[in-house]
Amino acid sequence: MSESKEESGCGCHGDTERAAADPAYRRALWIVVILNVGFGLIELAGGFLAGSQALKADSLDFLGDGSITFIGLLALAWAQSTRAKVALAQGIFLALLGSWVLGMAIWRAIGAVPPEAEMMGGIGIAALAVNVTAALVLARFRDSGDAQARAIWLFSRNDAINNVAVIIAAGFVYWLQSAWPDLVVAAIIAIAFLHSAWEIIRDATQELRKSA
Repeated sequence: MSESKEESGCGCHGDTERAAADPAYRRALWIVVILNVGFGLIELAGGFLAGSQALKADSLDFLGDGSITFIGLLALAWAQSTRAKVALAQGIFLALLGSWVLGMAIWRAIGAVPPEAEMMGGIGIAALAVNVTAALVLARFRDSGDAQARAIWLFSRNDAINNVAVIIAAGFVYWLQSAWPDLVVAAIIAIAFLHSAWEIIRDATQELRKSA
């Protein structure tokens, strides 16, 4: 982390110095928070209803991005060491969630039951629409010279790739009447999510050491 940017592996929190000074940028980040957290909860519920591990994994990506951005906005007036401690707690929590989804995917593989392909695909399409909306909200800041604004844009784009993978997996689930496409996509998303959580933990730990 630095004084003006709360660094993390996800790159989704934005430039805190700019957010404090630029109301338009701050509003854009709040919109992204609402979109990510709101739809993340919806997708998580849909994952349980459809019996889809891929939807559950993708919902964690939404919730992770939204929660980190939310804390970043709340922490504008916090000390750097306080932000680092909060980021560390978030990283650990997100790592536990990612481990749970990965573990559930492995457990489901033992007696794999195909999820509801139609619901899985429909929620995947809705998730893609949410990520495209978030990317459009941030588009005006993409080329403004702020590296973190560009990072948010890029991660919204990468999240959309996850959504496409979920939609494709739903198609294969419907075609093959097999749970394996869902489980494979869930494992890939969960592993990527765990990597981001690890980077958050690593960066927060380094910052705490510096502040100490």
